[in-house]
Amino acid sequence: MSKQKEKHLFLSPFIKLEIICFLAAFCLFFVNAKLCVLPLVCFLSVSFAAPFFPTFGYYLPIISRGNPNTNAISLTFDDGPDSVTTPEVLRLLEKYKVKATFFVTGSSAAQHPLLIKEIVRSGHTIGNHSYNHDLFLMLRSKKILNREIESTQEKLSTLDICPLVFRPPVGITSPRLKKVLEKLGMICVNFSCRAVDGGNRRVKNISQKILKKVQPGDIVMLHDTCPKNMDLLPYWLTELELILTGIREKRLEILPLSELINKPVMQLNSQTQ
Repeated sequence: MSKQKEKHLFLSPFIKLEIICFLAAFCLFFVNAKLCVLPLVCFLSVSFAAPFFPTFGYYLPIISRGNPNTNAISLTFDDGPDSVTTPEVLRLLEKYKVKATFFVTGSSAAQHPLLIKEIVRSGHTIGNHSYNHDLFLMLRSKKILNREIESTQEKLSTLDICPLVFRPPVGITSPRLKKVLEKLGMICVNFSCRAVDGGNRRVKNISQKILKKVQPGDIVMLHDTCPKNMDLLPYWLTELELILTGIREKRLEILPLSELINKPVMQLNSQTQ
């Protein structure tokens, strides 16, 4: 089935709930007109809350997991690259022969183009994580949202990289995101397992938090940015290593994201140097 047909076949939960609530309000009108407001309140409440759940594709299709029958997971790193921590992450991944996806911001990519190239040379993939990582991006206008994503695509294209996946800051979505991604030929990929580390502001026991809940098919979200307290850098690296060894001890394979979700994550426009 073509991507165009898939796009038209997707009927979002937003549309489904809208239809259900309208029909419920219509039926309640004949019972008690005052009750008509209840489906409306339900619809508005769900529509407001849904974007804050990274695994809930309410307004658009969201991939947050792979097939749980694969007995595998994928690792993703957000918010980088960072000149101090990203090379350390790459060394760890090389040590354990693991391939990951780095959801990078356009501003960081502009500051560290050689790191972006090193990530790709090491066999990892790059995703789009907006340009400035604005936590309130999904509350902005469609124009701003488009600019944040497209400008990151443009910056990465100068490095011969074309991400096919986008992860919104903090995993929050909006009704405007669907059309922006369709225009750019991208899909939304969030996550199903995280340590809630606040962008490495809270690195204590992140390995325990991940290993306690990681399940087959999970897309694990971590960060490759500096811990808030740089004295904790060695501790954080130890925690990352514990995650890598702990996942193997659970007999879970770590697959590249493209293999876990069975969709391409990135294209190279030419041979990256």
